[in-house]
Amino acid sequence: MEVYWLEQTEADVPADDDWLSANEATRLNAMRFAKRRADWRLGRWTGKRALSIFLGRPAHPQVFKEMEIRSAPSGSPEVYFGNQPAAVAISLSHRAGVAACAVTILGMELGCDLEMVEPHSDAFLADYFTTEEQSLVADASGVERWRLLALLWSAKESALKALHQGLRLDSRNVIVSLGDAFFDFPDWSPMQVRHIDGRIFYGWWQHANNIVRTLVAAPPPIPPIRFRVSDYVLEPASLCT
Repeated sequence: MEVYWLEQTEADVPADDDWLSANEATRLNAMRFAKRRADWRLGRWTGKRALSIFLGRPAHPQVFKEMEIRSAPSGSPEVYFGNQPAAVAISLSHRAGVAACAVTILGMELGCDLEMVEPHSDAFLADYFTTEEQSLVADASGVERWRLLALLWSAKESALKALHQGLRLDSRNVIVSLGDAFFDFPDWSPMQVRHIDGRIFYGWWQHANNIVRTLVAAPPPIPPIRFRVSDYVLEPASLCT
C-alpha cells in the first residue's frame, strides 16, 4: 500500500491566512498563544500542501480554502473538500518548527509522528515504556540511547494515532519491535508495533537532522514516498475552476 509523506517548516507557511477555510480561521482566531497558533498553522499548511499534490489540485488559496482539515471526535484529522468528505486518510505531526503529513487512500489505518532526539528522565522511561522496551534502552549508551528512546516513543505515538486513541490509551499497550539491529540507514527502515489485543501495525522509521520520523499503517505500507514541492506560488485562477 502506498503512503505519501511531506514535510514543511515554519518558513514555508505564508504570512497571511487567506488559504484557511472560514471554520479554520475562526478556530485559529480563538487560540491565545503564539506558539500554539504557529504550530497549528504549520500543520494545516503542510496537510493542505500534501493534499493538493495527492488530489491533483493547484496550490492556490482559493483551492485551499475549499479544503478543510477537521478534528473527528477522537481528535484524528478528517479531510473535507467543498464541505464534503474527501476519500483520503491523513496523519499530521509537528515538532520544533517542522511538520509532517502522511496521506493515503481512505480506509487505511494511518499514523505518523516526529520526535526530537533529546535526553529524557528515568521517570519518563519507567512510566511510558514496557519492561522489554526499558531493557532495550538500558543496553544503549550516549546519543544512541536518546535516539532509541525517541524512536520508540515516536513509534508508539504513530500507532496510537492509527488506533484513533492518542494518549488516551496507555502507551504501554503498544509494543515496538525494531528487528535484530538498530543503526543508521540512508532511507526508511522497517519496524512494527503490536497492540496487546494482537493487532499489528507495520511501518517505517528514519533519523535525520536530529529528528526521528515514524509511520505505521494497516494494511502494511511500502516505504513512504516523499512529495517534493516548490516554493508557494499562486496558480492562475483559471486553474481552480
